[in-house]
Amino acid sequence: MRLITPSSHALWLSTFLLTTSYAVSADSFDYPDLIYSQTDFGGVGLIQMPTARSAPEGEFTLGSTYNEDYVHFNTSLQLFPWLETTIRYTQVHDLLYSDDPSFSGDTKYTDKSIDAKLRLWQESYWLPELAVGLRDIGGTGLFDGEYLVGSKRVGPFDFSLGIGWGYLGNRANLTGDKQKSVDCGRDTAFSGRGGSVDIDRMFTGCTALFGGIEYQTPYAPLSLKLEYDGNDYQADFISTQTGIPMQVDSPWNLGAVYRFGDWGAARLSYERGEVFTAGLSLNTNFNQVDTFWIDNDDPAYRPASATEDLTADQWQRLSTQLANVAGYKDNRVHFDGDTVTVAGEQTKYRDQDIAQTRAATLIANTGIQATQYRIVQQAQRQPMTETVIDAETYAAVATHAYVEAKPDDARTHTLPRAISGELKAAHQDDFDMGLAPVFIQSFGGSEGFYMYSLGVSGRAAARLGDHFIASSSVYVNIADTYDKFKYTVPPDGTDLKRVRTLNRQYLEDTVRVTNAQLTYLDHWGDNWYTQMYGGYLETMFAGVGGEVLYRPMNSAFALGVDINYVKQREPGSAFGLFKNEYQPSKNEERPFRVQTGTTTGHATLYWQNPLGLFDGTLAKISAGRYLTEDVGVTLDVAKQFDSGILVGAYASKTDLSAEEFGEGSFTKGFYVSIPFDLLSVKPTTSRGIIAWQPLQRDGGQKLGRKYTLYQLTDDRAPWFARPATND
Repeated sequence: MRLITPSSHALWLSTFLLTTSYAVSADSFDYPDLIYSQTDFGGVGLIQMPTARSAPEGEFTLGSTYNEDYVHFNTSLQLFPWLETTIRYTQVHDLLYSDDPSFSGDTKYTDKSIDAKLRLWQESYWLPELAVGLRDIGGTGLFDGEYLVGSKRVGPFDFSLGIGWGYLGNRANLTGDKQKSVDCGRDTAFSGRGGSVDIDRMFTGCTALFGGIEYQTPYAPLSLKLEYDGNDYQADFISTQTGIPMQVDSPWNLGAVYRFGDWGAARLSYERGEVFTAGLSLNTNFNQVDTFWIDNDDPAYRPASATEDLTADQWQRLSTQLANVAGYKDNRVHFDGDTVTVAGEQTKYRDQDIAQTRAATLIANTGIQATQYRIVQQAQRQPMTETVIDAETYAAVATHAYVEAKPDDARTHTLPRAISGELKAAHQDDFDMGLAPVFIQSFGGSEGFYMYSLGVSGRAAARLGDHFIASSSVYVNIADTYDKFKYTVPPDGTDLKRVRTLNRQYLEDTVRVTNAQLTYLDHWGDNWYTQMYGGYLETMFAGVGGEVLYRPMNSAFALGVDINYVKQREPGSAFGLFKNEYQPSKNEERPFRVQTGTTTGHATLYWQNPLGLFDGTLAKISAGRYLTEDVGVTLDVAKQFDSGILVGAYASKTDLSAEEFGEGSFTKGFYVSIPFDLLSVKPTTSRGIIAWQPLQRDGGQKLGRKYTLYQLTDDRAPWFARPATND
């Protein structure tokens, strides 16, 4: 998992941990609101059992639960009002990761799982809220189960009743023969390689009723829970692996929740009549996270005396102000006696209205007698869109000359046209460089549950005219725990080319040249954009390639194709490439294979708000050839919240069978993209990414590319730089 954060990390935490005060007590006319809390497994519910309730859309919860049997670490996100998702790691106290001490030492057995809950309908006066859910989808089966549950609110009480299958139904108080097996023939103990969704066993095995009550006490921070558990714990992984049954003295669980304002809660419960369980959760809402900028004030509309032209110094001052105040970096200002044209890249404001209004005010304040202002939005000096502002109408808007005057009255958005007029000034720098911290994390590995590396990435780029960019980046490692990393040859017998699982060898280099390439960018026609590139394209691969993107302005659709020829870089060598496909292994009897040359690439369809049913989402569907020469399809779906935070998931399924692919069955992962203007005190259009891939394998792996045309052309139909809508 890779996280790049600015130095103002503490400011981000202060944004995420916003607190509000609770009324300490209530009377009969003002009873505290019941705020639904998390289960031991993550996700809204009672203690062990789920309810039909859900959190507000965008609610993100990070939690942990501990008892003498398990430790759960989970994150839960309410993606839509009707869809809750949870990702969980579970450590089993009494079992080791493997029986080989040289491989995993004393690391506890760790399980990864994903849950989902779908709301079927909302509560009404007579009918309860109803939801259906899946626990441990595509995992190894330790906790997998399904349920249908309803919840009804009566005053301070919230009643829930449901039917559970699998892990949630093993008490078998409805159906199931416990004499035949502890899980009524479902086999909930362990399932294959993990990663695949075993549809055949869903809604099979034992079934049981479960339910409970949550009570909001008059003391606002405190709520109490009582539940009847649908699981008898005889099919739990601990019991099936050790042969020692888990102790269950009662089907009833009791719990209490104490909330710390609206940012967290502590939980304590007594379960099975046998064990105490403690939990802690922290939460925020991705729709409600707001900015806290320290920015220069909006320029006041105060035009200078009218003039037909400006001095060279005045033009240059305008260009500098357009960069610093309006955010149009790398700009050029032209004037043809009638129109002032500004061509530049917006790097400050996600909200183009703010940038364009500031730019128009700055131009008007010079006193230049122009009938219109043209703002050509660029990316890497390639034109994306154009906004024409009528000077006379804007003057009326700025002075509030009529009722309900607004900047849009003066603006027209068009396709970019050729720039005309004399170049009057420029605020450009053909060389750019910088440093950024890099924090890489891994969870759930055999060598340790948590490993990390901390380093610094230095980058430099030189523009060679308007189309060529020479760029490079170097990573310097400062500290890490990856010296514990023992993974070499895949232990499951797979024989794919080691295009990603060789990462341990690359991590051993303290200084790594992660990129050194030459890129050519261009466009043709109104809607076509292209790039060609060559060099050391990423940490593991070098080669040449190109991309073509068709992207009409303001369209929900775009179509791109990239084709690349690459070779694998040799670890321990700054610029060396593997020459031989078979490489000797230091610790294994058999050699491993690497990629000594292949063609890889994909055709990709981009679709915003697909089918009109999923507002604020982007779907990317790619088909092509991957680095280990497998062929298949990748689906990537991202949801954007009101603050601009993106949460996405992807999966790649290729022509490799589950046995050929190895553990995990197919490639999948998740990511969160956070606008830096939520973390920094200054506005910016940059983003940071937290990425998580449960298991690194070689199948379904794409080439990492420095530039992607869809992101570069974002202004054509804004997605990454959409303005926040949570004001």
